[in-house]
Amino acid sequence: MVWTVTLDPEDSTRVGAHAGGGRRLGLLLLWSVDEPERSGEVALVPSVSRKAQLELGRAEGGPLQLDWIRQRPGINELTGPLRSPRISRVQLQVRQPDDERLEISNVGRCPMLVGGCPIEQATLGPGAVLELRKVAALMVVSRPTTLPACPEWPSARHTFGAADPFGIVGESPEAWALRGQIAFIAGRPAHALIRGASGTGKELVAQAIHALSPRRARPLIARNAATFPETLVDAELFGNAKSYPNVGTPERPGLVGEADGSTLLLDEFGELPQAVQAHLLRVLDAGEYSRLGEAKPRRADLRLIAATNRPESAIKEDVLARLRLRIEVPGLPQRREDVPLIAAHLLRRIARQDPVIARRYFPAGDPERTPRISPRLMTALALYPFATHVRELEALLWRVMSEETGDETLDLPSWLTAAPAAAPEPEAGEPNADSGVDPLSLSPEQIQAALDAHDGRQEPAWRELGLSSRHVLTRLVKRYGLRVRGRGD
Repeated sequence: MVWTVTLDPEDSTRVGAHAGGGRRLGLLLLWSVDEPERSGEVALVPSVSRKAQLELGRAEGGPLQLDWIRQRPGINELTGPLRSPRISRVQLQVRQPDDERLEISNVGRCPMLVGGCPIEQATLGPGAVLELRKVAALMVVSRPTTLPACPEWPSARHTFGAADPFGIVGESPEAWALRGQIAFIAGRPAHALIRGASGTGKELVAQAIHALSPRRARPLIARNAATFPETLVDAELFGNAKSYPNVGTPERPGLVGEADGSTLLLDEFGELPQAVQAHLLRVLDAGEYSRLGEAKPRRADLRLIAATNRPESAIKEDVLARLRLRIEVPGLPQRREDVPLIAAHLLRRIARQDPVIARRYFPAGDPERTPRISPRLMTALALYPFATHVRELEALLWRVMSEETGDETLDLPSWLTAAPAAAPEPEAGEPNADSGVDPLSLSPEQIQAALDAHDGRQEPAWRELGLSSRHVLTRLVKRYGLRVRGRGD
């Protein structure tokens, strides 16, 4: 049987997947059971004839062999072919029929899966994932031929795939673009705004900015602004004189005073009422402030970094105008390529504190090595609809570990793909989401046949398939890259 999967180009745009403009399609190694240290490497399709059939496997060299590389800013390091003994010398044949898709044929001994279904051939766009059963997971990506240089980033290179000196994990173009922004902002004195969803690592970004700035000799002063009592915000920020407002009250320098010569990070800045935000204007303009109970103004040489998951409209306009340097922290759905690297990093961090986890999932119980994780679990994590990003990823890993039965490899539980946390609730009049058949028990051919039988209408199709709701069918259509079309198409 030969089944062709087509990923809708509309889905591809969500992962920044446009070919052209110096970009090429390729395959990214999400995870390899036998070579986990190579996760994050990419094999880019060269600019050859569209009819050329390229090869990927254990074979060395050859004019048709795709080369695996480690991409770093300005550097493409060749790493040689895959070495897993469980794949063939020529495992996959790859052809690029157009600017947006790769045609991938399995010609080796290791079965190829897409959406958990064994197939012989698939036509996939960026963001799609295929598995070599129990061996590896690969993602179709669109990458620049070379990552832009990042001259302001520290020259010392961290181990590929590991956390950098500031705790940031990732080798994707998005991760390196973030590092470039951090380095640029760190070298400038202006106040800064960091925006990003909860769990994306805004505090790590702020710490990196401070660590690379001329103010790094003094400690970063960090506080969650959402915890300020509105009536005491001035005391928290600016401090108070001795015996103010009551006799015996100790003198306090306030956060502004503590941050003199350093950086002040106010997390959850958007939660502050705008009237309260205005209290910072004098500090932002001239570094001038007054402690409560003092008439004489003080000066503080500080840099403010405001972090928030709220839109810019949550910040008072004249305050926002003074936060001249701005950075957006991408979430995991914008950098899915990095999810396996982050997952491995989180597991190492957990295992360093938990010997049971170390013995269970790490070779020789060594938490500094790479954990044993199945390719299908990494596939599910890479495609998961994260809402709270790294926090949610860590929670998922803990849940998977808590439900394991003693196996040495962390594997995919049934609930992870069948009922993702971010799935929409069933609409009124629909059955409960737990009452339908297992969506993963349906083949793509079955789903497509039901859609075609009902002229592309999803309402009767999901009922015929025995699914719990229309939303489940929608997710399956997106998962397998199926096209919803009527008979007249």
